[in-house]
Amino acid sequence: MLHFCPITPNDKEIITSFTFTHGSRDCDLSFSNLCSWHFNNQSSYTVIDDYLVIRFRLKENRTLYLMPTGTGDIIPVIKALEEEAHKENQPLLLQGVYGEMRETLEKAFPNLFEYTPHRDYFDYIYLRRDLAELKGKNYQPKRNHVNKFKKEYEYEYLPLTPDLLPACLDFESRWCREHESPQQESLQNERQALTYAVGHYDELGLYGGAITVKGEMAAFTFGFPLTRDTFDIQFEKANIRIDGAYSIINQEFARHLPEQYTYVNREEDLGLPGLRQAKLSYHPAILLKKCIATKITTR
Repeated sequence: MLHFCPITPNDKEIITSFTFTHGSRDCDLSFSNLCSWHFNNQSSYTVIDDYLVIRFRLKENRTLYLMPTGTGDIIPVIKALEEEAHKENQPLLLQGVYGEMRETLEKAFPNLFEYTPHRDYFDYIYLRRDLAELKGKNYQPKRNHVNKFKKEYEYEYLPLTPDLLPACLDFESRWCREHESPQQESLQNERQALTYAVGHYDELGLYGGAITVKGEMAAFTFGFPLTRDTFDIQFEKANIRIDGAYSIINQEFARHLPEQYTYVNREEDLGLPGLRQAKLSYHPAILLKKCIATKITTR
């Protein structure tokens, strides 16, 4: 059987050597996400030939593999994963398949995979410049919202340094209480992932920013580079009682993000109507239409 290693911060160098160079803009490949959500999906990895393979163990012992990341002949890699799945009496499931990846699978294994899109998990990817500048007719409502905030509040944008992290945890705790998180498993899971990320902020190499109003934290955000030109926003929280807090942290963070990042991935909407509307309102440059590819059993 293949040997998979649980993903920890110690694996950053080897995993990012694949994802930064050969990886897609899929938020599931963010090294910080792989570590922070390990409690939920038992993320682990192996290297087969010149390909990185990420494995997730989900509820009911369901196993998913992210589409392998690397170069060279992918056929033996897929065959090795198929054999692994067969030993576990499961179908081979490849997550995060889209565009050229699907074409690659079809060329290597014609008509042997079924592709199921999951709209709730499509990634919203924006041009960093669009978020930072909010230019043009499409962004007029956003500019109005930001200008109103700036008119009503004296605020400061701060890089998210380690001394601000305890305030982020306190802020997020209050945010969860306001959103009744004890009754919502998804928010509880998010809180556990965020707490892990904050606790390993420097070790993971995270980058973020915060907004304060009258010296009190009003919003914060942070994330991790997906590729050399794409940054993934892993967490973002704002005070819902301060009108425009989400809009201003969104813009200010994009403005302060290094210009090497052409794109910003703001991840999925999880099928939540309000979140979907908000993410669409920022006019994504790319809606990453990811599928799960299921290998048709031929044995």
